[in-house]
Amino acid sequence: MKLGVFTTLMSNLSLDEACKYFKSLGIEMVEIGCGGYPGSSHANPEELLSDNSKLEAFKATVAGHGLEISALSCHANPVHPNKDEAAAGDKAIRDTILLAEKLGICQINTFSGCPGDSENAKYPNWVTCPWPNEFTELLEWQWNEVLIPYWKELVSFARSRGVNKIALEMHPGFSVYNTESLLKLRAAVGPEIGANFDPSHLIWQGMEPVACIRKLGDAIFHFHAKDTKLDKYNTAVNGVLDVKPYADELNRSWFFRSVGYGNGADYWKDIISNLRMVGYDYAVSIEHEDSLMSRGEGLSKAVDFLKDVLITEKSGEIWWV
Repeated sequence: MKLGVFTTLMSNLSLDEACKYFKSLGIEMVEIGCGGYPGSSHANPEELLSDNSKLEAFKATVAGHGLEISALSCHANPVHPNKDEAAAGDKAIRDTILLAEKLGICQINTFSGCPGDSENAKYPNWVTCPWPNEFTELLEWQWNEVLIPYWKELVSFARSRGVNKIALEMHPGFSVYNTESLLKLRAAVGPEIGANFDPSHLIWQGMEPVACIRKLGDAIFHFHAKDTKLDKYNTAVNGVLDVKPYADELNRSWFFRSVGYGNGADYWKDIISNLRMVGYDYAVSIEHEDSLMSRGEGLSKAVDFLKDVLITEKSGEIWWV
């Protein structure tokens, strides 16, 4: 496994400055935002696809710092009921696929998206319970009429461009938010659909990351190193569905933490060991969204923590028997 980072953390720096900083910390791989919610401060697909000199400069900058690109990320909602929002999300994903082709990268990271409740809806509608019965009917419509057809066509487009891994981040608010929904879309669309596995989004839903890792197996394409702290007292009173601002840490049921500050070393060593057991040997990409720490401190602490947790060498033969 290789230590990585989601570069949007340092979108205030140029790509060259960010890569220099990441390399100084011992980071080996970079996950680069290319549009959608992460923005495109370090890689604008439209610009790079239309100007070969800029594309070559981009490649030289990353390689010049001795870094590899783990994935291009374009988290968006391409099935948003607002047609303009959906078109923008779809374009971000397709442009990212085209850029991945140019860079010789076979993988992108994104969201599944979430449709509305009808063709005339204004906002996405994330269904979280089966009753009243209209919720079940709505869920069936979203999957069968919108989500599955969209991703079948998108996967076909990606495959034609040499991109055969579309890693969806399981995130509440989107149709793919847990293990079951990820595998449901994968079964309906094809093996090109997999997971950008982020434990932080699973922890606050009450899921066990190790159990999810074992269930997903080779459907894990990419990994985000981000933690969550559950506040047992606030959760005991209000449950885990929490719409208070992220900055209201004292009153929230949970909030994102740098790895090691939500759960300890043993917890993370178990996660890393189980990733190895299911055959994952790729990027462990730090996504820093800890509201109690600055960008620099949160990243540096995550790097130091993970250096002691990651398994980086091949295990070799079992020599003691």
